[in-house]
Amino acid sequence: MIEIGHLAAFLALAASLTQGVLGLTGARALAGRAAIVAFVVMVLSFATLLVAFAQSDFSLALAANNSHTLKPMIYKLAGVWGNHEGSMALWCLVTLGFGAAGALWMRTGRDVFEARALGVQGWLATGALSYLLFASSPYLRLDPAPLQGAGLNPVLQDVALASHPPMLYLGYVGFSFVFALAAAGLMDGRIDRVWAKEARRWALAAFIPLTIGIALGSYWAYYELGWGGWWFWDPVENASLMPWLIGAALLHSVVVTEKRGSFAAWTALLAVLAFLFSIMGAFLVRSGVLTSVHAFAVDPKRGMLLLGGLVVYGSLALGLFAVRAPKLDGGKPWQMLSREGALATNNVVLVVAALTVLLGTLFPLIAEATGRTISVGEPYFRLTFVPMLAALLAVLPVVQAWTWGKADLSNVWKWAAGGVGLVVVFLLLGVNLWDIPLGAAFGLALALWLIFGALWEVRRRAVTLSRVFRLPLRVWGMTLAHIGLGVFIMGAVVETTQRYEATLALPAGGSGTVAGWNITLKDVHAIEGPNWYADKAVLTARKGGIKAEMAPTKRYYPASRMPTTETAIHKTGAGDLYIALGDRREVDGETRWVFRVYFNPLIDLVYLGVMLIAFGAFLSLVPRRRTA
Repeated sequence: MIEIGHLAAFLALAASLTQGVLGLTGARALAGRAAIVAFVVMVLSFATLLVAFAQSDFSLALAANNSHTLKPMIYKLAGVWGNHEGSMALWCLVTLGFGAAGALWMRTGRDVFEARALGVQGWLATGALSYLLFASSPYLRLDPAPLQGAGLNPVLQDVALASHPPMLYLGYVGFSFVFALAAAGLMDGRIDRVWAKEARRWALAAFIPLTIGIALGSYWAYYELGWGGWWFWDPVENASLMPWLIGAALLHSVVVTEKRGSFAAWTALLAVLAFLFSIMGAFLVRSGVLTSVHAFAVDPKRGMLLLGGLVVYGSLALGLFAVRAPKLDGGKPWQMLSREGALATNNVVLVVAALTVLLGTLFPLIAEATGRTISVGEPYFRLTFVPMLAALLAVLPVVQAWTWGKADLSNVWKWAAGGVGLVVVFLLLGVNLWDIPLGAAFGLALALWLIFGALWEVRRRAVTLSRVFRLPLRVWGMTLAHIGLGVFIMGAVVETTQRYEATLALPAGGSGTVAGWNITLKDVHAIEGPNWYADKAVLTARKGGIKAEMAPTKRYYPASRMPTTETAIHKTGAGDLYIALGDRREVDGETRWVFRVYFNPLIDLVYLGVMLIAFGAFLSLVPRRRTA
């Protein structure tokens, strides 16, 4: 069976190469058929890996190294992509999937342009499959086959993380097709409204799963690692944030190209950068240059191949851009104080923010190469990234009402007075009543300012209440995304500044108090799961009339010889009471268990905000209804 899958992957490579050649020669129909064939045979190839893992076929080296007979089925299947080779197979599958989807659903009326887009996508797939088959093959066999597998990394045996890589790859690789559209448009010399309408659809199709994938990874880190937080500026987290920021800039820029024909060159450049940042993320995660709890540690040679692919794709795309961009139509004229000017500023800030994250991620590596050890952590990003985004979002409610070409500034002072008044009120409340830092008070004012501005924009566009629900879905999508930003900021500010944490060392029957909660340890006993052993603590948490039973555990996986922390979380509506079980200690001859206890206020608003952003983007993707 595995040989069939291996052969199917080579057939997919041949079909992708055919797609690339035929597409660049302008044969739209034939290139489309090749794209579909490539995807179908790659589905067959990937299915053989899934079956091998499901059946615990340890003659497959990938299964022997990443699976175990006692694992639950969902984690057996997740083991396919929970490693370097299998994740690259998934990357190839998604790349070919977007090529097939483009062949079926791309309808611009420009056959040569569509053929070239499919051709570029074919060459991207050829590169990915060549790397898979000749440098990172998941089809290697073992003879004799071991009786038992090594098991999947225990921290990856989680439902959220099982779905995290597929969602991320839909986002990363989705930008490959926008890249292909940009390359084809530059070849044609037409980055116009027709191109922008098509590119916007595919950019949204990548942005939505990338947003959800980042949220899933964050939530997994929150409840699985036992560190109490939801974002750590980990290099691998940064690797996913950078293409998200570029993708957000692209979505705003492509609107200008679609509506006004402007920003043609800039939009094409963002489409190229979004995919290049995605490949850079793959390089950082898989090259072994980063140390992270969820980076793939592979040999540097394969990492250098990824870096080589980044250089080749980047050089060709940026070279094409340098030659073609000066000849693109500039679109309708506009002034800086206009919606175009506001969106141009938005784009520049988001790109600079992505470069700031890149610098913070790579600087320790650069310093290490010079013989120095420098750590770049949260303080750097708070001092650089956060103020930049805060300044951008502060003017968002004002500029979103500006008109194309030249803005009407008659009401700008009213908006300014309203915003300043809101900030002053929150600063006074924060200092005198809430006892929170000035930065937190400003953040809360910014969050409400964004929510109010989004709702006011709906009211402005609808004019009357009866027309509110007849507004286009794109308007509602923008509104929900901007409200989601406000909700996210509110949750992030409150959780970050008001989080309470403490360490308790409790004997059986002992109690401690954290954030007003009285926590009593009943006992700690051993339990056993399908492929793990664990110490399970049973605690009672009380606050006023509220009582909660909480049971954090510390697991040990014999196959991989690794421990994991399974936190206990009690949601109160106002926040999460969060307990992680630590080590056992002997204190004055008495056995005590160490617990890390957190109270994370309004943490759910962080994830609600992200989901609103993703749902808003989805509404923007839904096609308009045609009226007779």
